[in-house]
Amino acid sequence: MKPRFPFRVGTTSYILPDEILPNIRFLADKVDDVELVLFESGDLSSIPNAETVRELKLLATDHDLTYTIHLPIDIHTGHAKESERRRAVEACRHIIDRLEPASPFGYILHLAGDRRGAEPSADLARWQALHRDSVRSLLALVSADRICIENLEYPFEHAAGIVFDLGLSICCDIGHLLLNGSDVDAHLDRHWPRTRVVHLHGLADGADHRSVSRLELSFMQNLMQRLRSAGEPDRVVTLEVFAENDLRDSLRYLARWGLPAEGPGWK
Repeated sequence: MKPRFPFRVGTTSYILPDEILPNIRFLADKVDDVELVLFESGDLSSIPNAETVRELKLLATDHDLTYTIHLPIDIHTGHAKESERRRAVEACRHIIDRLEPASPFGYILHLAGDRRGAEPSADLARWQALHRDSVRSLLALVSADRICIENLEYPFEHAAGIVFDLGLSICCDIGHLLLNGSDVDAHLDRHWPRTRVVHLHGLADGADHRSVSRLELSFMQNLMQRLRSAGEPDRVVTLEVFAENDLRDSLRYLARWGLPAEGPGWK
C-alpha cells in the first residue's frame, strides 16, 4: 500500500518492536521515507554503525527510499553551560558524519528550551544567540536547507529568527501545533515556503502520535490541498506513529487523496 503523492510519504523507524534494519525492510514497499529516530545516552545508543549505514544506502537505492534523521531530543544546543552545548554539538556532528553516506533528505533538530512551556528561557536573547552559534557550527557538515527546525511547545517565532538568519528549513509538527492549541493555518501561512518536512499524527485522549485517521476530515482536506498545490518543492510528510496498526490505519486514511497505490504493500 504505497500511495502516490506529489510529496514523499514517510513514517518512523520504530513501527516494529525491533532494530532499524528490520523496520526499514518491512517499510520499504509501504512508504517513501523513513524517519530514523536516534538517541545516545550512556551505554545505550541507536546510532547505526558504518555497516548498517551501508545497508541503509543499498535499501534506499533498491526501493526509492529517503531518510530523515531525527537528532536526539535530550541534547541542548542552546544550554547556558558551554560543556553541555559542546556535548550537544558533538553528538549532532557525530550523527551527521555517520549518516551522510546514506544521503538523508534532512536532519530534524529540536531547539530545546531551558524549561518547558510558552517561554523556553528566562533570557530569550541569550538562548537564541547560543542556539544560533551551535547550529552555525554544523553547517560545515551539511547544507543549511537540510537542517529542519521542529516546532515545540513554545511559539515558533522564538526560533524563527534563527531559521531565517541561517537559511535553515522547518519541520512543521502538526500534532504539536494541535496539542498546544496553536492556529495551524496561521503557522503554515507564515512558514510554508521554508517547510521541508511535515510531521503528521493524530490526537486521542490528550496524547499525540496516534493514527492520522483521528484528524478531522475537513482539516485533512485543507492540508492535502496545500501539499498538492502546483509548484511546491520536494517535501516529506512523516506519519509520526510508532505502531503497525496506527501506520496501517494512517496510510489507508491518507490513500483517499492519493493516486492508485504501487507495490505489494501489506502482506
